[in-house]
Amino acid sequence: MLTDMQCKGAKKADKPYKLTDGGGLHLFVSTAGGKLWRFRYEFGGKEKLLSLGAYPQISLADARAGRDEAKATLRSGRDPGITKKLQKLAHVTSSANTFEAIGREWYELQQPQWADRHAQDVIDSLENDVFPTFGNVPIKDITAAEVLALLRPIEKRGAKETARRIRQRMSAIFVYAVSSGRADNDPAAVVKGAMAPIKKGKQPAIVDLDKAREMLAKAEAEPAHPVTKLALRILALTVVRPGTLATTPWSEWPANLELWHIPAERMKMRLQHKEDEARDFLVPLSRQAIEAIDALRTISGRGPLAFPNTRHAHKPMSENAIGYLLNRAGYHHKHVPHGWRATFSSVMNEQFRTDKSVIDLMLAHVPKDKVEGAYNRALHLERRRELAQIWADLILEGARPAADLLVGPRR
Repeated sequence: MLTDMQCKGAKKADKPYKLTDGGGLHLFVSTAGGKLWRFRYEFGGKEKLLSLGAYPQISLADARAGRDEAKATLRSGRDPGITKKLQKLAHVTSSANTFEAIGREWYELQQPQWADRHAQDVIDSLENDVFPTFGNVPIKDITAAEVLALLRPIEKRGAKETARRIRQRMSAIFVYAVSSGRADNDPAAVVKGAMAPIKKGKQPAIVDLDKAREMLAKAEAEPAHPVTKLALRILALTVVRPGTLATTPWSEWPANLELWHIPAERMKMRLQHKEDEARDFLVPLSRQAIEAIDALRTISGRGPLAFPNTRHAHKPMSENAIGYLLNRAGYHHKHVPHGWRATFSSVMNEQFRTDKSVIDLMLAHVPKDKVEGAYNRALHLERRRELAQIWADLILEGARPAADLLVGPRR
């Protein structure tokens, strides 16, 4: 029987040698002085050696425990060497079967059928809210209770819709894992009924013209970055969707612009239409919208994006920045950035009832009774120009010039 002192004192020699402990265990000492625990055994009539690890990383007591475990494997009729190889393979397979590994595999399969913006939203939500918790966890080990525990803090921060989208994405990953034999069930589906309820209804919007003017003036008087203030004004004037505005590249707003040409790929429409140039959207720009864009150009015009993120210039601003500005002005739960579309629709339809189809077209609403293939981006373009200018004159009556909004913290 070896002692720990003998193991420590073993020196290299001209030839390798071994120090026997008993029961088939010995310490092999190489000519370089390396020390390796080995277990000699017989299986199927053949003598074999099982490596148990290097000394002193594997202590004498650990080596003996490894020997005893190998002997127990032999008694069960299995080869300890083969069993060890299978365990290593299982570990490697387990690493490939973590939630993050399978989640990214699922994402790569789905991404080609998604619009770029949606694909980025999906991976951002997983990387920010899911992978930090479940990334290294084998997907089979995740329970419904753990999924719910991950979603609750997202709900509590006021992002109930986000929590529901994340649950749906997690569920899709679990289903993919089940179908490929790497999971047994979908715990994210189980928690669906336990999610916090969402109050249904239209997004809040102020639809009275005078109150809308007052709101815009209050918001523009708030301390805020001039890019955010100009984004709010341009959003109110063009009534495009907030996400479309926030991601606008300067390439769409060249100098002396009068007609904003938005590629179909950046519009909210079915994926199969996003590469159809005939579905590009045209936004006639009023004189006030052009003034606001020109003012914005003095701040961010040297970069690729009209509304860059304050921390990362290569990324677009969050559309939430506009919402936070409205909230600070006292319009929390009263008006959201998307609400400008409802304001425009209500005011203009009230004053120009015969132009309803034109107003709908300005909002990129395709009538349900129209054949999708019959889309005409230039339809009623001249009247749309007239209405865009009328709307700008109405909503900005008494408002400050766009150049005044440049006063504020600089980048």
